[in-house]
Amino acid sequence: MLENSTKRFVGLLLLVLTFFISMGMSIIYGYTDTSYQTAIEALMNKGISNEHLVINTVRLPRALIGAAVGASLAMAGALMQALTKNPLASPGIFGINAGAGFLIVLCVTFFQVSSLYMFSLLALIGAALAAIIVFIISSVGKEGMTPIKLTLAGTAVATLFASLTQGLLVANEKALEEVLFWLAGSVSGRKLEMLTSVLPYFLIAWVGSFLLASKINIIMLGDDVAKGLGQRTNFVKLIMAIFIVLLAGSSVAVAGPIGFIGIIVPHIARAFVGNDHRWLLPYCAFIGGSLLNFADIGARYILMPQEVPVGIMTAFIGVPFFIYVARRGILK
Repeated sequence: MLENSTKRFVGLLLLVLTFFISMGMSIIYGYTDTSYQTAIEALMNKGISNEHLVINTVRLPRALIGAAVGASLAMAGALMQALTKNPLASPGIFGINAGAGFLIVLCVTFFQVSSLYMFSLLALIGAALAAIIVFIISSVGKEGMTPIKLTLAGTAVATLFASLTQGLLVANEKALEEVLFWLAGSVSGRKLEMLTSVLPYFLIAWVGSFLLASKINIIMLGDDVAKGLGQRTNFVKLIMAIFIVLLAGSSVAVAGPIGFIGIIVPHIARAFVGNDHRWLLPYCAFIGGSLLNFADIGARYILMPQEVPVGIMTAFIGVPFFIYVARRGILK
C-alpha cells in the first residue's frame, strides 16, 4: 500500500495518463484502424475524409461514454461497498440494473418503445424506482436501515425485477429483439447526445462524492463512533445512496447494465491507497474509465468484423477476480 501523499499523487497522475491513453486508443483502434495524426486532424476539424467522419461521429462519443460510464460505475461500487460494509457489493445490489431493464422491457412490450433515447430515460427512471423500493423495504423496523437489511432487500428486489423481465421477454419475442443488445451492456452505437443528457447527474455525483469523502471515512469507523464525532450518519448514508443511484442509474441509462466494474475496481484501488476515500474515489474513477475503454477495445477484435458487447468482456475479466475476492473473504 502506498504510504504517503506524494506517492499517492504520483500514482494518481499515472492513472490520469493511462486514462487518456485508453481514450486515445479507443478512438484509433477498431475494425478500421486509424492513426494519432488522423485522430488529431479529425478532432481539430481539419479533415473531411471518411476516417475523420468515423472518428468524430462514432469513435469519439464511444471513448467519452466508455470513460464516463467506467468511472461512474467504479465510484458507485466504492460508495456501495462503504455503505453496506460488504466488500462484494456493487450497484446491482440496489436492484438498479434489474429495475432499469424491467421498465424498458415493460414499455417495449406494451407501448412499442424502440428509441435508444427513450431507453435511456426509462432506464434512469427504473433504476431510481428500484433503489427507492429497496430503501423503503430496508428501513422498516425499529432498528431502521442496516447494511444487512439493505443487502437482503436489494437482492430480493433485483431478483424480482429480473424474473419479471425474463417472463416478459419469453412472452414477447419482439421485446427480446429490441433490448437484447442493450441488456448485454455496450457503448457501441451510442451518440454523444445520450451522454450529454445524463452529464448533469454525473457531474453532481462526481463532485458530491469527492466532497463527501471525509465524512465517508468517519462512517467507516462505525455508526457509534461516527455519531460520537458529531456525524449525522443517516443523512450521510442517504446522500451516498442518492449518489449511487445517479452514478449507476445514469450509466445504465447510457450503456446498459455493465457488470463487475463496480466490484473489482474498488479492490484494485484499495491495493494502492487503502480505505481513505479522499484518494480511493479518484483512483476508482480513473481506473474504472481506463478498464472499460480497454475492455471495449478488446471486444472489437474477438469476433471481428462483429463486436462482442463490452458487458460480456467485463464479465470475462471480472469473474475470476470476483472468485478470488470471494475466496479470500471466506478464508478470512
